[in-house]
Amino acid sequence: MTQDIFATRVQSLKASAIREIFKILEAKDVISFAAGAPSPDVFPGKELAAFANELLADNYSGALQYSVTEGYTPLRNAVRERLCRQGSVSEKDNVIIVTGGQQGIDLAAKVLVEDGDGVVVESPSFIGGLNSFRSYNAKLFDVRLKEDGMDLEQLEQILKNNKIKLIYTIPTFQNPSGITASLENRKKLIALANQYDVYILEDNPYGELRFAGENVPTIKSLDTQGRVIYCGSFSKTLSPGLRIGFVSAREDIIDRIVVVKQVNDVHTPILNQMCAYRFMTECDYDAHIKKCAGIFGQKCAVMIEEIERCFPKSVTHTNPQGGLFILCTLPEGSDSKAILQKAIAKGVAFVPGNTFLIDMESPSNILRLNYSASTEDKIREGIRILGDVLHECLD
Repeated sequence: MTQDIFATRVQSLKASAIREIFKILEAKDVISFAAGAPSPDVFPGKELAAFANELLADNYSGALQYSVTEGYTPLRNAVRERLCRQGSVSEKDNVIIVTGGQQGIDLAAKVLVEDGDGVVVESPSFIGGLNSFRSYNAKLFDVRLKEDGMDLEQLEQILKNNKIKLIYTIPTFQNPSGITASLENRKKLIALANQYDVYILEDNPYGELRFAGENVPTIKSLDTQGRVIYCGSFSKTLSPGLRIGFVSAREDIIDRIVVVKQVNDVHTPILNQMCAYRFMTECDYDAHIKKCAGIFGQKCAVMIEEIERCFPKSVTHTNPQGGLFILCTLPEGSDSKAILQKAIAKGVAFVPGNTFLIDMESPSNILRLNYSASTEDKIREGIRILGDVLHECLD
């Protein structure tokens, strides 16, 4: 058999480098800063176990049967009410529950992107988003990130000179950089989208995990023309294993997403949705999120303190106000992928920067560190080891 049996659009796709790193780590005793998840210490396991037991005992038919594609109605209504109350979306926007934020990105791409359509992404950007767009044969254009968000001058040049269908952005605690776009940047971004008739996919799985600074309105909240699709998730605030996300957009877009989701997986597991709804409405969900954010903020502070103590002075880093990630920039000409192999051999892992770029084969001098999944002691130990590796490679 030959490679010819595979559809052209998937022949060039590569497995997530992050998932591949996890395979390596399974066989090694390694301190991992490669995760993109919270620590299991903050999972509400007892509460979710109690809800699941009750639901299976008292309502097993509803929890185990097929259900509507749009999502478990009480959860969908609760999510929509919460988003509207926060001002994240408007009352006229509709909501669908999806199987994790990744599916939300993929379904939005599926209903909007045709072969050859231009999609603008941040540089660096989330590999799950990049691979979704690649799988639909999008033509990717990258825009560098500045301290206040996307470089809008570069973006406008791309919009002027190319046929662009969609802009994909993670404006709050961006993955992998941790950067948050300013309100002014967001206003200018939506203005450019209106001017050039381009849609925006706003990916916001981390937005509630703020531990410093002031909240910034979502791009969706600034949308007056119905061109922003807003994607969120319970993966970072409740549990990634539940695989529950949500998409909010104008009604006709959600209607199309419903149809393609029916082809994809019929509906998101109902038992999981029921458990999430019970937690949202019977527990103090806001207090839980605040607790998670506080823990992550303390871990972030520890990691930054150790980075500044242990890393070469030629290495710079971002200073996130929330979320899960710090991005480190090595001197020009460095290759973080090559450094990763030496780091793993010494007992520590991170995600190299090429993973987050349009051209994954190009060397990159950035690397992503996760602080949420490790203990403070492991952060100190791991950053010390990584510092030694970086001194060895860069000095």
